[in-house]
Amino acid sequence: MTTTGDELHRLGRALRERGYTFTTVTPATQARVNRRPENAEARDLRGVFGWSRPFRPQTVPGEILDMLRAADGVERCGSLWRSRVRFSSYGGELFVHSAFPTDAADTVFFGPDTYRMADAAVAYTDSRRAPLNRVVDVGCGTGAGAIAVAKRAPRAEVVAVDINPVALRFTEVNAHLAGTVNVSAQHSDLLTALDGDFDLILSNPPFMIDPAGRTYRDGGGPDGHDLSLGLIDTAAKRLAPGGTLVLFTGTGIVDGRDPLRETAADHLEGTDLSWTYREVDPDVYGEELDGPAYGHAERIAVVLLTATRPR
Repeated sequence: MTTTGDELHRLGRALRERGYTFTTVTPATQARVNRRPENAEARDLRGVFGWSRPFRPQTVPGEILDMLRAADGVERCGSLWRSRVRFSSYGGELFVHSAFPTDAADTVFFGPDTYRMADAAVAYTDSRRAPLNRVVDVGCGTGAGAIAVAKRAPRAEVVAVDINPVALRFTEVNAHLAGTVNVSAQHSDLLTALDGDFDLILSNPPFMIDPAGRTYRDGGGPDGHDLSLGLIDTAAKRLAPGGTLVLFTGTGIVDGRDPLRETAADHLEGTDLSWTYREVDPDVYGEELDGPAYGHAERIAVVLLTATRPR
């Protein structure tokens, strides 16, 4: 018996065979582009599976539409139809994730931060001299980070963990599409469901202050930092000798101060971890500054923290 995951895998392969590619932008950019009158309706596969625009059945090849229906991936949108999933490109692979708008609590997000996080994971993997034996991607979402590492470390055991069942299903599909047989998806809150130590702990956790409390977005705590700090504390306990935490996250900058850096330094003090911290982009999600959650911040930055245990 076929499953929804099987059908999504077939759909991803079919799109790839047709030369489909799509670079996913921020939700704000997606909304702006889709508001243009000429973009009210999809005219091609990128409009359907990238821009999440309503479409007429004849816009999509019949076999593609059949696969989408079999995957429970289509819904009515007035007199038109709309895909419930998107496919985005990274590193020569396609990744299935949730359609726009990303409002649901169990949304699986893919966007510019995914590209940045995966790039950071690739850079670390390519620069590491010792082999990677055991890797975990915490809050894996689409599994993009886990898959990017697994392609470069095919002998490593790579575990992708999340608390969102939809994320785990999408990660399994994406790992299958990429042919990364060394990636497994498992439900876990941080590393509570896993035993042992890791050579690489990778994460792009939720880091926003989100009054709606959406799982994929809300980082927890008054500043959105709780998950990031929890990962630092977990890494201090679970990194193997020579192991590294690669944490791609974000923070609101307040009067020139970075509260995440200050608190992260407190959490790392007294550990044996050496660490670096830098801004990857100093000004993102500017539209959030108009709302009360970030009324105290002058900008929002995305940052990369690495912490390494000595051998």
